[in-house]
Amino acid sequence: MKVFEPIKIREMELKNRMIVSAMVTNYCREDGLATEKFIAYHERKAQGGWGLIITEDYKINPTAGGFKDLPGLWDDAQIASHQKLTKRVHQAGGKIAAQIYHAGRETSSAVTGEQPVGPSALKDPTMPEIPRELTVEEIHLLIRQFGDCAKRVKDAGFDAVEVHGAHGYLIGAFMSPFSNKRTDEYGGCIVNRARFAVEIVQDIRKKCGEDFPIIYRMSTVEYVHGGLEIEETKVIARILEQNGVDCIHCSQGVYASTHTIIPPSVVPKAAYVNNAAEIKSVVSVPVIAVGRINDIQVAENVIMSGKSDLVTMARASLADPDLPKKVMNGQEEDILRCIGCLQGCSAESANGRYVRCLVNPVTGMENEYDLNPVRNPKRVLVVGGGVAGCEAAVASAMKGHKVTLVEKEDRLGGQWIPASVPIGKGEFTTLIYWQKCQLKKYGVRILLNTEADMEMILSENPDVIIAATRSCPFVPPVSGSEQSFVVNAHDVLMGKVTVGNKVVVIGGGLVGAETADMLAEQGVEISIVEMLPQIIRDGEPSPSMYLKKRLKEAHVNIFTSTKLKEIGYHTVIVECGGRESVIRDVDTVVIAVGVKTERKFLDELEGVNCPVIKVGDANGVKNGYMGIREGFEAGLSLSNL
Repeated sequence: MKVFEPIKIREMELKNRMIVSAMVTNYCREDGLATEKFIAYHERKAQGGWGLIITEDYKINPTAGGFKDLPGLWDDAQIASHQKLTKRVHQAGGKIAAQIYHAGRETSSAVTGEQPVGPSALKDPTMPEIPRELTVEEIHLLIRQFGDCAKRVKDAGFDAVEVHGAHGYLIGAFMSPFSNKRTDEYGGCIVNRARFAVEIVQDIRKKCGEDFPIIYRMSTVEYVHGGLEIEETKVIARILEQNGVDCIHCSQGVYASTHTIIPPSVVPKAAYVNNAAEIKSVVSVPVIAVGRINDIQVAENVIMSGKSDLVTMARASLADPDLPKKVMNGQEEDILRCIGCLQGCSAESANGRYVRCLVNPVTGMENEYDLNPVRNPKRVLVVGGGVAGCEAAVASAMKGHKVTLVEKEDRLGGQWIPASVPIGKGEFTTLIYWQKCQLKKYGVRILLNTEADMEMILSENPDVIIAATRSCPFVPPVSGSEQSFVVNAHDVLMGKVTVGNKVVVIGGGLVGAETADMLAEQGVEISIVEMLPQIIRDGEPSPSMYLKKRLKEAHVNIFTSTKLKEIGYHTVIVECGGRESVIRDVDTVVIAVGVKTERKFLDELEGVNCPVIKVGDANGVKNGYMGIREGFEAGLSLSNL
């Protein structure tokens, strides 16, 4: 495969063309030192066989960050801790580059303690403060700080440095007419706007020598009105190459178009590779393509088609750090695939928490979880074959326990199956397939079409029970909800019921909105009734943005701050602002107001004479991300019982 062919970036030779790009993890501290969590996370990727690992945003000075807990190399005293990182990555067979940056106007005084700075005193649409315009003297100081930081990167043992000129951060903000309104030598024409980046690269080259590779990450298109477009960035790429950049890393977007920087599952795979191809057409240095390249076959096609020389597979590495190694060993069934949900990665980092991964609970816990087999295996009975129960069974079996998994339906997956049906979520099914493969691999005994009861529990005589029983749809206590044309969203998604031409969805959370979206795509006239002031409050920002856009394009009627009062005969009576109104000629009412824990079996378990661990919705209703983590941690904890 082309992705496994070696390639050189200046004097640095990579064993393959799969790159782990920078992702904010929040694994460090405000002092910028490399923590054990930070080191173990990168070491694990090196063990997995990636061609190059690029660390997240190293601050060039103490107030340069957009997040508090970033690594930094603004002081010589920080070098030693990062030498530990590079040493362990190299011992594991990896190559590693440090990305250096200044957040510019895409931060706040709450993070840095100072007013943000930028090329101009122009507020970023997503940030709360107007930045202070930098003076020329301050610009020259920052150039020197970038160069000094890069020298420390080299001294710390990194194989290359990446200059972060993308995503609207300080260097990118100077590049872009969206944010740079200066009238001096650092503003105006393309050459002037590129001057800051060029002088940074020149200072790095002067301080790091001719052999040290410099990668430059750029936003090829910013996807905002007045922002950079491809023809202008092609000029910028040529200027950068002429001034010593050894590789162009082609990203896209700024904070005002974050949905393009970290595209969710609804965005097509490799959606932005044509931008990289445009850059590649005008430069001779290697080019890296970025954006929803989470499948090895897609990565191969991108390189084979000549659109780039290397590919970034960042979130794919969160899902499975061993992806390259597994492909080389013919273990593709064992690959945990990124599903583009954004729940464990961007959502967690945006909230200042450690980055995790929905499909891989080990991500971020490499130095904390004990995955070694136990000395004294137990007999484990897992009741419930949804993703939380399956994860508990996989983790238990991986630790060496003898596991039986009981599921009352005829298939595994539980509510994850209808969750995979909505538009843009087809990849969610890959998690169920992976769990099935692991259950088989670890010899888990699976009993489908089997109702767990006390008689069965006594016959199995388990040492421990993991209860992962599912929740059931909640039905609002209103008159008329028992009628035959009133159905629940899960049955609609699973194709168990047929809806009519005019449908009212009660509940504008994620499930209700996604069900409405799917039905609107089928040509159904849809109305959504939601009690809260806005819909999809339980969704992640980027997927929700795309979902709301489709609902608007489909002319779905959305009634917010509206309460369901009664369901009549093919009518829905609602109240908004103290006034009642009637939606008439309704063929189907779809209930999507949440779920509740089924208590019957859980109550029966109170009398068993062995430990019981509740996970997933059996332990309180939650999303799949938290349910999977609970299941996994339950499986690891059994030796402590």
